[in-house]
Amino acid sequence: MTTPRPLDLAEGRLAGLAWGEAGAPIWLALHGWLDNAASFSRLAPRLVEALGIRIVALDFAGHGQSRHLAGDYALWDYCHDVLDALDALGLERAPLLAHSMGAGVACLLAAALPERVASLTLIDGLGALTTEAAAAPGQLRKGLRAHRRALSTPPRYPDEKSAVASRVAGGATPIDGETARPLVRRSLVGEPDGHCRLRSDPRLLRPSPVRFTPEQAMAMLEAIRCPVLLVEGEGGILAGRPGAASARRAIAGLRRRVLPGGHHLHLEPGAVGAVAEAIVAWFRD
Repeated sequence: MTTPRPLDLAEGRLAGLAWGEAGAPIWLALHGWLDNAASFSRLAPRLVEALGIRIVALDFAGHGQSRHLAGDYALWDYCHDVLDALDALGLERAPLLAHSMGAGVACLLAAALPERVASLTLIDGLGALTTEAAAAPGQLRKGLRAHRRALSTPPRYPDEKSAVASRVAGGATPIDGETARPLVRRSLVGEPDGHCRLRSDPRLLRPSPVRFTPEQAMAMLEAIRCPVLLVEGEGGILAGRPGAASARRAIAGLRRRVLPGGHHLHLEPGAVGAVAEAIVAWFRD
């Protein structure tokens, strides 16, 4: 099934997309910050066909077509989205396919509740962003001040093309229009005058008041015991990140593949094929 089926999970709190036949083994897919379930729209059909699985990709809370939260969005709170989805799907445990922020969430869950995670396939993401203990007061200051400021009005666009161009120009990581289009399309909602805006919660742009320290984040990685494949982009975010090598060493038995592509290599039309081949080869090994 190459056309995804929309899903509502957790009593409608979470939205998602599913590829594959009902009854096939399920992999749960977790997207990155400000992205959505369409992050896997080019990779999932390839994996479904090659491995005979079903992929269920979530929209995290505040993203895509899922509901917004009443408070802030802490990284560890997204673990509840994963657990709620697993429960709604009747799964005690499942493999997690995760990109960027989703990879951070997946690592936390695998460390804290290993009985719920069968394996990790991480795409250009590993563990959580951290703040040194000495910098914690400043991080909290930023978070508190941002929380008390009025939210900006979400930008409006005359059409999808303009919204895609805005994502390309203002993305946190480099991305081209063809790669960004599925993400933007899923997040857009039309307005009566013909314009459109993004559904995502503007509060996602606020800085986190609290982060793990580097020591805490490393302890999480060291606690992971399930099989782990890390697929990195040559032009992704891990290549030059301080501490990435020690983070990889912290996970016993981690397998690593570095492939041509950027941070969204699993969605880039020219790179997704190699990503799928690497995952299929690892799964069959």
